[in-house]
Amino acid sequence: MVKFSKELEAQLIPEWKDAFVNYWQLKKHVKKIKISRKPKHVQDGNSALDFGRSIFDSIRSFTINFHKAADKPEVSQVKGIIKEGEDGSEQEEQEEMYETENELAQLFSEEDGVRIFFEMLDEELKKVNDFYKTKESEFLERGDILNKQLQILLDLKQVLSDRRRKIHGSRSGSGFFSRTNSLSGRNSDFSETASEYCDSPTGTETSQTEEVIAALEKNGINFVNSASTRAKTKKGKPKMAMRIDIPATTPTRTIAAVTSMLWEDLVNNPKKDGPREYINKKKIQCAEKMIRSAFVELYRGLGLLKTYSSLNMVAFVKILKKFDKVAKQQASANYLKQVKRSHFISSDKVVRLMDEVESLFTQHFANSDRKKAMKFLRPQQNKESHMVTFFVGLFTGCFVTLFSVYAILAHLSGMFSPRTEAGYVETVYPIFSMFALLSLHLFMYGCNLFLWKSTRINYNFIFEFQPRTALKYRDAFLIGTCLMTAVVGALVIHLILLSSGFSPSQVDAIPGILLLIFLALLICPLNIFYRPTRFYFLKVIRNIVCSPFYKVLMVDFFMADQLTSQIPLMRHLESSACYFLAGSLTNHGLPTCKSGRMYRELAYVISFAPYYWRAMQCARRWFDESDINHLANLGKYVSAMVAAGARLTYARQPDSQLWLAIVLVTSAIATVYQLYWDFVKDWGFFNLKSKNPLLRDELILKNKSIYYVSIALNLVLRVVWVETVMHFNVGLFESRLLDFSLASLEVIRRGHWNFYRLENEHLNNVGKFRAVKAVPLPFRETDSDC
Repeated sequence: MVKFSKELEAQLIPEWKDAFVNYWQLKKHVKKIKISRKPKHVQDGNSALDFGRSIFDSIRSFTINFHKAADKPEVSQVKGIIKEGEDGSEQEEQEEMYETENELAQLFSEEDGVRIFFEMLDEELKKVNDFYKTKESEFLERGDILNKQLQILLDLKQVLSDRRRKIHGSRSGSGFFSRTNSLSGRNSDFSETASEYCDSPTGTETSQTEEVIAALEKNGINFVNSASTRAKTKKGKPKMAMRIDIPATTPTRTIAAVTSMLWEDLVNNPKKDGPREYINKKKIQCAEKMIRSAFVELYRGLGLLKTYSSLNMVAFVKILKKFDKVAKQQASANYLKQVKRSHFISSDKVVRLMDEVESLFTQHFANSDRKKAMKFLRPQQNKESHMVTFFVGLFTGCFVTLFSVYAILAHLSGMFSPRTEAGYVETVYPIFSMFALLSLHLFMYGCNLFLWKSTRINYNFIFEFQPRTALKYRDAFLIGTCLMTAVVGALVIHLILLSSGFSPSQVDAIPGILLLIFLALLICPLNIFYRPTRFYFLKVIRNIVCSPFYKVLMVDFFMADQLTSQIPLMRHLESSACYFLAGSLTNHGLPTCKSGRMYRELAYVISFAPYYWRAMQCARRWFDESDINHLANLGKYVSAMVAAGARLTYARQPDSQLWLAIVLVTSAIATVYQLYWDFVKDWGFFNLKSKNPLLRDELILKNKSIYYVSIALNLVLRVVWVETVMHFNVGLFESRLLDFSLASLEVIRRGHWNFYRLENEHLNNVGKFRAVKAVPLPFRETDSDC
């Protein structure tokens, strides 16, 4: 049977952990009471009998007399201050006092431990009630705002629908808009791929928009843009203004937003009314999707609050039962009654709001199909299959066996001898080392997922992953082991065919075939081999490459940081493309391929690209959030870009003392910059006022020495670039093996960095009790200049 303390720790909301009942501290105090009640010396039978009577009999007699007295207060009572409202009705004040009555203190006057225990219960009850009231009022307010947003959307769609019927006549029942106020039907699944999304209006559409706005203004709603001045009523008072705010999350919307901002600043006259905001079908679709997402997040937050209430109630019941077991009486029954009458248990506002959200969502976003609505509101997580664990073990065993076979065959065939070393290494090394680095990164990511899950770090919420399709750590291990088994298997086949006398021009096509199979599987549209994860990965890569035109999310800059550690992989991909696209692999013209000017210049582009993308993301975040820290972070990636270019140039001019000095200076500056940002900004360490020396106040891992070891390890792995200025006299194979080892160390450092980066992000969410995503809403009200 699982202990409740472990069950509570497994089920509580990580971001609200500090707001839960401190069950563990109360449990420790109950144990102290139990220890204090054990007699230290038993002289005879009479003394033992007197001990039993001295405590429990007095409790029993007092409890019996207490229940007989009707005019006396309860043994344990939670008092609430009641005040009279303006309308004469009694209202409960927001601030409540929770304290144990004097009778309870007198009952246990001989034992301070019991009195302190109930005082701790009072404090925990007050904490739970206060937090519940705060969150309840927050969600209720959010629900009211969403109802207004939905009503505005319904009114807007109804006016547009009426206008559409007026123009098209017989076509009024077809198309995007329906006759009713419902948002259901074919438009419940929204598409963001239309090229005309928020495009400029045509003359006819502009006329329609003006009439729509005029109709809405009759209801007191005035749609304006940021250049419009305040609209006034006939009495001269400000009229409510309303605008549609669509987040600039795509390149089209970003360019439109920047163009609009420049137009307003440079062209429009602020003393005159600016142009009205254009309302079209795609803006309505986007607004509808935003409101739908907000309803989903509201429902999720209400579910978390309901779980919070039930878990705390069970915690109070469990700890009071433990106390009764120690006291061997039912002295806490009355306290439990008061707990059940507390606000976080007695209030039904959350349940009623959940029912209302279900009803509205089913009606307007699921075509009155409750089963479809529940797929959005209550997504079910896929059950973990033991088959995944089985295949992880199977592929791991296959990988170890095939790698051993490859090592033996390579040694027997003399593939790494000076006679055949150059051709074989330069042909096979780029592609197979690329897959090896990718598999290692997947393995490190699987370790990250396992550690995040073990330490209760809510990575799905931080990355905004869908729980139903999010990759589990077993899945990451399965992909990595499967990939490495295929790679080593191809190595063995390539070596066997090459040793059997087959033409190198035929055998050397095996690495290229493996690469093509991998790329085809990555973009395969069939629902096989983790299609949601593959497509989401491609989407994130698109967002990174197109920076700064896409809005930067946590997963975007996290993945961009991973790419900065995979520059060797991208260089290997460049070599592979050179072989296959230029036909160099067939003719073994490797020197010709690598000596080309375009190849050398492309090496600079590839070395700069990840840092450039990350710098552009910092610039976009500064533009969106106006936080100067993002500009400082941009400087870090610019310094890394300069250092990477200097090292690449020095590698081609190893005898130049000038470039050696430039490499040392630029790399030292970039390393110090990166170490500062790693430790202080990303990990939150080196807080001089922290109770944990050189760390932060809140730590997830109990063993502090792990953090100090991690600091030292990150410091060592950050300075591996020193190898680039040291010329070791080694052969070609040893040189490639050394490069691969250094690239692997950087991947390991990145996986090590990932854990502490997300730990710090998680603790920031915990400190702000942030467990639900804030979704921007499309309609914004203003009562002044917009």
